[in-house]
Amino acid sequence: MKRVDISEAWARKYPEQVACAVSLDEDGRATIIALGWAMPTSIKPPLVAISVGHTRYSHECIEKSGEFVLAFPNEHQADAVLFCGTKSGRDVDKFKESGFNPVKADLVEPPLIEDAVINLECKLVGSHRTGDHTIFVGEIVAVHCLEEALNDNGVLKGDNTDVYGFVRGLLIEDGVESFPESICTAGSPVTAARGSY
Repeated sequence: MKRVDISEAWARKYPEQVACAVSLDEDGRATIIALGWAMPTSIKPPLVAISVGHTRYSHECIEKSGEFVLAFPNEHQADAVLFCGTKSGRDVDKFKESGFNPVKADLVEPPLIEDAVINLECKLVGSHRTGDHTIFVGEIVAVHCLEEALNDNGVLKGDNTDVYGFVRGLLIEDGVESFPESICTAGSPVTAARGSY
């Protein structure tokens, strides 16, 4: 074993699935953040955690509204995911400009993302500040699945070929090391700058 810098160690963790969180601002306008950090945290009750940077507009929206939709995009939504991961909802209407289409949710105010593989309607039940991010814990109150993602028995298909993954790799340019984020499908990465969400 070799001791390495933490950034080099984390780079070995990727690729991982990308998710999008939809929330509402104080004016009721929806915004979308692209996330690399989302995970289930409980089966009973069904809880999910997302980690959002303190400076992100979505952080403010989730904290104030107490609700969000966690969506896992399909392979045809690459451009929309990249847009949402590199633009701030403070400056643009992400649904209007990204190509994502909103669909009314059943039990929360933020809309679902049409054609996402999975949409999870969540009510905020806890949060924990962790350095420069906050972990938001949401109770999943309704789940929606893209019908094409289900097999003949109504079960989610086992392959994840239609779902994006965040990829981080070491990039050395002009002697400077960085870990740019990319979104990839079927082995074809599309580079995205780390944005203001």
